[in-house]
Amino acid sequence: MNILVTGTDTGVGKTVVTAGLAGVMQSLGYEMGVYKPIQSGAELKNGKLVSPDLEFVRSIDRNIRTKCTYMLKTPCAPSLAAFLESVKIYKNRLKIDYENLRESCDFTIVEGAGGILCPISNDYMVRDLAKQLGLPVLIVARSGLGTINHTLLTIEAARLGGLDVLGVIFSDYPAGTNDISIKTAPEIISNLSSVKVFGCLPSIPELKSHCACPDLPEILLDKVLNNIDIQGIFDIIIPKLSVQPQ
Repeated sequence: MNILVTGTDTGVGKTVVTAGLAGVMQSLGYEMGVYKPIQSGAELKNGKLVSPDLEFVRSIDRNIRTKCTYMLKTPCAPSLAAFLESVKIYKNRLKIDYENLRESCDFTIVEGAGGILCPISNDYMVRDLAKQLGLPVLIVARSGLGTINHTLLTIEAARLGGLDVLGVIFSDYPAGTNDISIKTAPEIISNLSSVKVFGCLPSIPELKSHCACPDLPEILLDKVLNNIDIQGIFDIIIPKLSVQPQ
């Protein structure tokens, strides 16, 4: 099962979830690919533009194959960044690059930009990209007040675009929370939309640290394995999938 990861908004944890899913699957013996069609907010390193999102994915597992088609420096919607930098986005090139990566991998995860209606060009949004690539969408939602509305709107927008909504993952979920709005949101969203919630990825303090944490790959993979339904997302059966308590 190849998927497109989108979010209810920008900054909700799409890249962390993408890297975690790809890292776990790679560790289980699958050849994984992560495709970032357009990276706005690309960073200049050693005289070359790089994708910070794909850099994070590779920091979790260097064996994951990655590809980015358009690197744009301006940190805004891809359509605006492309306009400001006089770059034309070619839809067919996105499809070709995705197909080339997909053919060399067992599974490929496409990470969108912003939310499902984020404009890639004037007449082409993230949901149009998912439709063009023939991918179901996995929605990453924030854990907090307002997420029911944002998540249901994202589900509705995806369905109106003719997409299959695979499910939802909640990110940065506070362990042991007593906040009733956070605790009940996954069940309410699932009941109202008939969309499966694949799990809640706990908050990972090491992600917010300004210092690099050498144990972050192991920490992230452990959190994903223990809190996310990997088998349900990728439609696979992993014999004796378990992680021993630390």
